[in-house]
Amino acid sequence: MSLKKYSGSCHCGAVRYEADLDLSAGTGRCNCSFCRKVRNWSIIVKPESFRLLSGEDNLSFYEFNTKSSKHHFCKNCGVRTFSKGYIEEIGGAFISVAISTLDNVDLSELIEAPVWYADGLNNNWHNQPAEIRHL
Repeated sequence: MSLKKYSGSCHCGAVRYEADLDLSAGTGRCNCSFCRKVRNWSIIVKPESFRLLSGEDNLSFYEFNTKSSKHHFCKNCGVRTFSKGYIEEIGGAFISVAISTLDNVDLSELIEAPVWYADGLNNNWHNQPAEIRHL
């Protein structure tokens, strides 16, 4: 395990955060209706590993279906930076950090980061969907 402190932000810079992440432990993509539409690539951490530094007033969120996750985005530029939620099947309380919003990540770290695929469309979180090429 190799934790590293990353900083991240939305496009306009109004929302800024820090997160302690281990990209080598794996990142994720999901085939649920939301993740497909936003082309989600994220890493899930416990809430204590995430710190919102600025922009709380600039955040809004979107919830759907079971309302188990709040997908936070900047009201100014529209960039989705992170999601907060609670899903028992993935370990309870979590923060899902959008990989695309990391500011100080090296390209080599992204290339080397393992990607796991979740079948969220069928609430089959621990198994890969049959088709992943579109994710």
